[in-house]
Amino acid sequence: MNQNMTQSQRLDYLVEAFKEDSRQYRDLATPEDPAGKRRILRSLMNIRLPNALDEEILTVQDDYLRERIRENGIISASEIPVIRDGMSLWQGDITRLQVDAIVNAANSQMLGCFVPMHTCIDNCIHTFAGVQLRAECNRQMTLLRRKYGRDYEQPTAVPMLTEGYNLPAKKVVHIVGPIVQGRLTPAHERALADCYTNTLELCMENGLQTVAFCCISTGVFRFPNQRAAEIAVRTVGDWLSAHKGKIRQVIFNVFKDEDKAYYEKLLF
Repeated sequence: MNQNMTQSQRLDYLVEAFKEDSRQYRDLATPEDPAGKRRILRSLMNIRLPNALDEEILTVQDDYLRERIRENGIISASEIPVIRDGMSLWQGDITRLQVDAIVNAANSQMLGCFVPMHTCIDNCIHTFAGVQLRAECNRQMTLLRRKYGRDYEQPTAVPMLTEGYNLPAKKVVHIVGPIVQGRLTPAHERALADCYTNTLELCMENGLQTVAFCCISTGVFRFPNQRAAEIAVRTVGDWLSAHKGKIRQVIFNVFKDEDKAYYEKLLF
């Protein structure tokens, strides 16, 4: 059935399937316009708990998301020039990057963002990866809670590796950055540097050669953007110098013009 469906038919199918799956929103009115339907679908995906989902729905979801990403335009690592010492800069949506791994700024629950249509990178990555990503994160957290206790939360700067599912990226590295409440301290700065170092170590151990970092801990975690960029470039540059040939390319992925300007000043 799915092979013969148009993208519009997939969207209609998924909206109704996720409404039925949610139970609470079964009677939610479906908008007529495609943009409204996409908002409803994304919102229902965002709030969905990591429960099992019918294989037919998953197949349609996968085809729908891969086509959405193809329409958005996939960018390979080879299309992004290396500026110096294996480091690159790219501005745009990280879910478009065809690399070995993208880095997700996660929270300590490690299940993604449950706020419908939130613009954070955690929400975007989980949305375009598909519901399988939350399910895998939940499986990993369940194992960790069996080991460390049911109140376990992922510590700052300890990365978790998952599949990329429908993303162009093969893998996703989820990492909790430091949260700045009040004054920025040396401890915050060390923790942020550890996020970059530990992620690179994990990627090296798993043979991941092209890695795209988001701006960890900026935004809602309130790490000052300029200082975060300085720490990122210094830490990654030092690591690459000490581990020559282990990782081919590190891409600093920015979304805001402000962050782009900071990284350009540091890299060029």
